[in-house]
Amino acid sequence: MHLKTLILCTIALLCGTFTFGQNQQQYAAYVEEAWALYQSEDYQASAEKYSMAFDQLGGKAFPDDRYNAACSYALAGVPDSAFYHLFYLAEHPRVKYKDLDHITTDSDLESLYPDERWGALISIVATNKEEYEKDLDKTLVAILDTVYQTDQGYRRQIREVEEEYGRDSEEMQAHWKLISETDSINLIKVRAILDERGWLGPEVVGDQGNSTLFLVIQHADHETQLKYLPMMREAVQAGNARASSLALLEDRVALGQGKQQIYGSQIGRDRESGEYYVLPLAEPEKVNERRAEVGLGPIEDYVSNWGMSWDVEEHKRKMKELEAREKD
Repeated sequence: MHLKTLILCTIALLCGTFTFGQNQQQYAAYVEEAWALYQSEDYQASAEKYSMAFDQLGGKAFPDDRYNAACSYALAGVPDSAFYHLFYLAEHPRVKYKDLDHITTDSDLESLYPDERWGALISIVATNKEEYEKDLDKTLVAILDTVYQTDQGYRRQIREVEEEYGRDSEEMQAHWKLISETDSINLIKVRAILDERGWLGPEVVGDQGNSTLFLVIQHADHETQLKYLPMMREAVQAGNARASSLALLEDRVALGQGKQQIYGSQIGRDRESGEYYVLPLAEPEKVNERRAEVGLGPIEDYVSNWGMSWDVEEHKRKMKELEAREKD
């Protein structure tokens, strides 16, 4: 599965060092085209677009883009190119790809399993993972891994349940109840860690464990979010949490207080039309400037995950429409 996330929009480290110059926009444009082609299941064309993007930067790429290129090549039946990019990620000293759970369960790569190179690749990834985790708090990593899997696992099923049974079906309501119950259990575990140890950084609980602390608080009730918001702000200052993640929590807290969000991270859904829209946003004309300051990509890319396009005037019109509807 491509690594284009719906929850967190973070900037990955580059596979190698280079300075973005005049080719930056072309690289981004090709990657966006490649992603669209992947979604339309034109995998060969998607892979070629990724290759064109990488050529703009002398063969270098963001790790997520390189992984996605490997997926497209694998799905297009071009294993040599898929393995080239995967081995690059696994062996590059600045990357050392280590997400063993993801790569071994990614259905996009199933065609590579019979190839003898697959075992060698997974061995390197497993070694990277072991090396990375050798100094971590294994007990907390295990706890947070379980929390992460349940937090994200049930949420990944939302669209599938809705498409099969309907948005207002009993099955959908039961699924949301399951998510709510799971969130409550996960919050107990995470609050115990935060209250006893503080906001732990990746060097203690790993990248996924660190992200899990944020996810659980992000999905908690408003009172809990308010309680831990100052702690997360301090964690960002100390390098123990991402500014991009904090931005999402700031947005959710602001909306919970009846204010406008700052970064446009919170998405609503019209009960009448079923269409998605960006919830109330302060100075929508400047949202990309604010997003860039905390490491978030353009809002145009973000909202495309919900099949939306971004238009400032349309956003303002939608807000007026909703305000008028609430007064009726």
